[in-house]
Amino acid sequence: MADHKSAIKRHKQAQKRTLRNSHYKSSVKTAMKKALNAVEEKSSEADELLGKAISAVDKVAAKGILPKNRAGHYVSRLTRLLESRKSK
Repeated sequence: MADHKSAIKRHKQAQKRTLRNSHYKSSVKTAMKKALNAVEEKSSEADELLGKAISAVDKVAAKGILPKNRAGHYVSRLTRLLESRKSK
């Protein structure tokens, strides 16, 4: 454990941020899973869930929690699914 006052503070801050970031990452994973499952099941609400998943990824990337390139990869993947659904 840290000895200096500033190091103790930084350790506490890191723990709080890790907890907060894991919440956001988990919500993105959940949104993506719901969207992908809806597409596989050919659900009528798949388009709406894909839009929500893309929005969630963009918001988390804007906060700096997900790297921008990874977020772009996720959005690209979801957008391809959305476009393939519209073309059918």
